[in-house]
Amino acid sequence: MTRISLGLVSLLALSSAVSIVSAHDGHDHGQHEFHMPGDAEYTSSKDDLAEFKATTIKAPFLEQFAQNWSDRWTASEATKETSADGEVFSYVGEWTVEEPSVYPGLKGDLGLVAKSPAAHHAISASLPEVIDNRDKTLVVQYEVKAQRGLECGGAYMKLLTESPEGIKFKEFSNETPYTIMFGPDKCGGTNKVHFIFRHKNPITGVYEEKHLQSAPLAKLSALTNLYTLIVKPDQTFEIKINNEVVSSGSLLENFQPPVNPPKEIDDPNDSKPSDWVEEAKISDPKASKPADWDESAPPRILDESATQPDDWLEDESSEIPDPEAVKPDDWDDEEDGDWIPASVPNPKCQNNGCGPWVRPYISNPAYKGKWSAPLIDNPAYKGIWAPRKIANPDFFEDKHPSNFERIGAVGFEIWTMQKDILFDNIYIGHSIADAQSLAAESWEIKYASEKKQEEAANPPPKTDGPPAFKEDPIGFVVEHLREFIELAREDPMNAIHSRPMVSAILAAVVGVTLGLALIIVGLLTAAPKAGARGVVAAAKAKKTDEATPDDDEKEDRESDKEFKEDEPVVRKRTTVVEDADE
Repeated sequence: MTRISLGLVSLLALSSAVSIVSAHDGHDHGQHEFHMPGDAEYTSSKDDLAEFKATTIKAPFLEQFAQNWSDRWTASEATKETSADGEVFSYVGEWTVEEPSVYPGLKGDLGLVAKSPAAHHAISASLPEVIDNRDKTLVVQYEVKAQRGLECGGAYMKLLTESPEGIKFKEFSNETPYTIMFGPDKCGGTNKVHFIFRHKNPITGVYEEKHLQSAPLAKLSALTNLYTLIVKPDQTFEIKINNEVVSSGSLLENFQPPVNPPKEIDDPNDSKPSDWVEEAKISDPKASKPADWDESAPPRILDESATQPDDWLEDESSEIPDPEAVKPDDWDDEEDGDWIPASVPNPKCQNNGCGPWVRPYISNPAYKGKWSAPLIDNPAYKGIWAPRKIANPDFFEDKHPSNFERIGAVGFEIWTMQKDILFDNIYIGHSIADAQSLAAESWEIKYASEKKQEEAANPPPKTDGPPAFKEDPIGFVVEHLREFIELAREDPMNAIHSRPMVSAILAAVVGVTLGLALIIVGLLTAAPKAGARGVVAAAKAKKTDEATPDDDEKEDRESDKEFKEDEPVVRKRTTVVEDADE
């Protein structure tokens, strides 16, 4: 194949590559556009979502905010006084029920939303029936969707304690007694899932908060996250996030302060005797300093055996003025003083010592230091003193702390810097199976939908190389075509040689296209006029175009000349035809 042919193929290949890439990028108007993740056309619309369906599950309390929510929920009108400086805040945060504005998971799915940023929010609802958890399993489950993220704020829920006077919902505040506080909290160094329960001392009647030790990390995002607390009558508990257990343990072992006080305590009236000896070791009173002990001997002495090395350069300085330093043009000796070049290490001293030789120091073998008597066991030692133990007058033992205080209402009492925190599908009851079923018909469906939307809106970053063919066949081909085009703009021949796979694909595309065009043209123009003269001419022309053993060498010698004359192949073909005519 001659260079003209290669050039034509290169141009056709480059044109095909540009067309394919342009079509992929959507620049070739009239062609189909490939919508990549993150494009507006790729993001799911509400028409693509499954319809919300109200659950048929029954529970002591189950809230999906489907209808008439304001008849069940009451926003607080209380004020809150901080313990630090006595400053008073009002619960002015706005509440509403609406569909999510970020990554909606189900069509028509409503949730309770804290709408105000940097505000205190409080809202509560009465339970249709008071929950008495005596000897029962308690399951608390709800969804949290931080649509704008959550850098500082709470998203926890409180189960409010029933009282004979009733719960005053409009006065709901941080002072309102609760039985359990459960859910995520994040701000500054705090990032945890709270599990706190209030426990009553049966002797004193005083309530004390029991906090879960080593609380798990909270998970808060624009996706809906499912929080589940399970407390069983055997005093064990589990905390789940998105159906995965993140913490488990015992109410009797994993809370601080512990549920039950110690049986014994230190006697507050006991004190350490004045003659109590706590020193386990003393200096041996019978020991004396040896007669040959020299305390004046120095720790280091001169090495008398050292000698000056033969290659030591005593007349050389370890540093010399920089020979390459140049006095600045603006240096004024009268104002700036005499200019002195900076010092640099003397190159002569790189492998040799320089300057006056000094005998080195070594450790003194006779050095013993300051003498002190050795230590011996103290015969008067009595040990570390501790007050004696007495029976704890406030001791009690509650072996069933899971029998919580009766629960009469549920509420959210939070402060948050970010708005649009959404709560939904609140379950409070005694059935683990029902809570799981509710999650399956609500959270699992919406989370899968939200996840797809998030992945579409946030595609993975482009890697340095093309994607794998199995992962993205179109992207794989297009990326190689991009590289081919960049090379072809500078040197088409180099692009063909360095990207043979792309060249072969484009050649096949061009070949098929040209082949189809020639077949069509041939069918349209063909006529039965093939005489002997035409057959001989065609045969001779074909033979002349065939390669011979010495054609390669001859073509290399003549190629430069032929290209300069701009008419090499035409003249050669003309000669062949004329010979045929003769």
